[in-house]
Amino acid sequence: MNRVLTFALLFISFFFIFDTTVCDETVTRDALLKFLAEVSNNNSTILGTNSGWNSTSDPCKDKWHGVTCKAKTLSVEKIILDGYDFSSGTFDAAMICNVKPIAHTLFFLSLKNGLLQGKNIDSIDKCKHLRHLVLGGNRFSGSIPQSFSRLNNLKRLDISNNRLSGVLPDLSRISGLIEFEAQNNQLSGEIPEFDFSNLVAFNVSFNNFSGLIPPEGDSFPVSSYMENPLLCGSPLARNCSSLSEDSESADHDKPKRSLSRDEILMYSGYFLIGLALVLLILLCVYRKRKQKEKKKKESRIEAMKKVATVDHDSTTTSMDQSKKGVSNSDISSAVISSDDSNTAVSQSLVVLTSPEANNGLRFEDLLKAPAELLGRGKHGSTYKVMCDNPKMTLAVKRIKDWSITGSEFKKRMQKLDKIRHPNVLPAVAFYSSRQEKLLVYEYQNNGSLLLLLQGIQTGQRFHWSSRLSIAAGIADALAFMHQELQHDRIAHGNLKSSNIFLNNNMDPTISEYGLMSIAEINTTTASNSHYVFPITNESVEAIFKEDVYAFGVILLELLTGKVQNSGIELASWVVSVLREEWTVEVFDRTLIQEGASEERMVNLLQVAVKCVNHSHEARPSINQVALMVTTIRDEDDRSIDVSASTSSII
Repeated sequence: MNRVLTFALLFISFFFIFDTTVCDETVTRDALLKFLAEVSNNNSTILGTNSGWNSTSDPCKDKWHGVTCKAKTLSVEKIILDGYDFSSGTFDAAMICNVKPIAHTLFFLSLKNGLLQGKNIDSIDKCKHLRHLVLGGNRFSGSIPQSFSRLNNLKRLDISNNRLSGVLPDLSRISGLIEFEAQNNQLSGEIPEFDFSNLVAFNVSFNNFSGLIPPEGDSFPVSSYMENPLLCGSPLARNCSSLSEDSESADHDKPKRSLSRDEILMYSGYFLIGLALVLLILLCVYRKRKQKEKKKKESRIEAMKKVATVDHDSTTTSMDQSKKGVSNSDISSAVISSDDSNTAVSQSLVVLTSPEANNGLRFEDLLKAPAELLGRGKHGSTYKVMCDNPKMTLAVKRIKDWSITGSEFKKRMQKLDKIRHPNVLPAVAFYSSRQEKLLVYEYQNNGSLLLLLQGIQTGQRFHWSSRLSIAAGIADALAFMHQELQHDRIAHGNLKSSNIFLNNNMDPTISEYGLMSIAEINTTTASNSHYVFPITNESVEAIFKEDVYAFGVILLELLTGKVQNSGIELASWVVSVLREEWTVEVFDRTLIQEGASEERMVNLLQVAVKCVNHSHEARPSINQVALMVTTIRDEDDRSIDVSASTSSII
């Protein structure tokens, strides 16, 4: 009896599911046919005789033209009917978005260049899973409904080349929006404050927008805002104050009433009081600024004095050594002494292998030389120091909170000094005391890779071949350093574009290599992944793979023109865009305009994505990465040579 009952329940369940599926398929088919009848004005042959759109077939199983379905569930995901002459038809959003089987799965709707009229557009928010909505090139009129701002999953919105008017809804609420095109309409009001750092395409030209362009809106060119007479601010040349000139000139034309004697005295009194207050405020501000500058100078001198403190006993020792005939170079190599606790303390500047620095560079000269703060990081501050004797400009890294003894620091610096690569910036000298440590480098006049990347936003050219050459140089240097220092467990640990400097030949040089111990890198990694690796051979390999991840981020910066910072997690953003199969949208627009090889950009992007894999086991080794990047660079060089040869022959 139980078996019969169970069988009956299973049969009923199957019949119910089958009946529901058949019902959904019928509803979907009928809704799509009504939708086509509306947009084509009952011209069923507009898509062609073999389009499949008829009542005897199924949209998914029979693969209707312009309809894409999900393979497993046979549910409609995309409707793309671009370029058809629907000039006598109407787009009724309710006919699609009020049908649950379609509204719950549709994520791509495109009716571009169809010359359609619009109807029930406010029902579009019922299609809440839409990620791509392309309605450009139609004849929609009136204002854009507020319901557009409720399409929370939207990535791309194209409403360009229509007859839309009125104020834009608050589209800035759509946090994931990547592309917005609204050019050639009659839209007015102020532009919403979009998240411009997330946008890869933006155009509101040829409208009636007014007011100031929002912050970060100048990351897009003038062509994105042109022909909006009342719009002002960067990147437009029109200053916002100039918009009020006409009204001001009109005011000047009005007849002026002469002031009475009492009014003149009153206003003069107000003016003098105001002037006195302004002068008093300026005086207070000046005094506070001078006091602040004085305190800053005193604190810097005091801090440098702490670093430079040399015991009278050590001075005496140095004099004794000099009397015994020990040369200056011998003293430089013997300035580290150990106490009973095995904590080494350097009593003077240890000069390494720089010929210029060996020619008389002393720590006292560093203290007396003018210093300019270049920047502060979590590991310390960096200063630009201009020495007179010898005549050279240096960058001094002042390291704080480094849990490493003086003797270990000396060994590490000497080890790093022996491992030389042209793309790794060597230290000129170092200093160590119980309080803090200093590292001295030659100052690089061409700045950092970070500054070069930031210059893209202001129109500075950064050619594809240069980016590829820099990527190959960094990869080659990292591969060399990892191979030479694997046994010593010395990784970089803090690789980023601000630590990549450009020498006189504009070649990349990695700075601050080895300034983090394995334990510190492990701690930093743990703060990001919430997992601390036990210090084993496997964990050491994983920590070296953190350099691979950091290099992957640099590759993404070179490809996208964006900079990794607190406002954007670049790797996550790129992966999210790639999931949408929008690979070309990742790339820096200037590279596309330059005509860089899309194939090689995609190849380099694939390398970068492998490097930023969350699993360190899945990341390639730096040797593999260097080989892949070098191969792409060589292919690009060969293509340039072939193009040059072809041009010369022609």
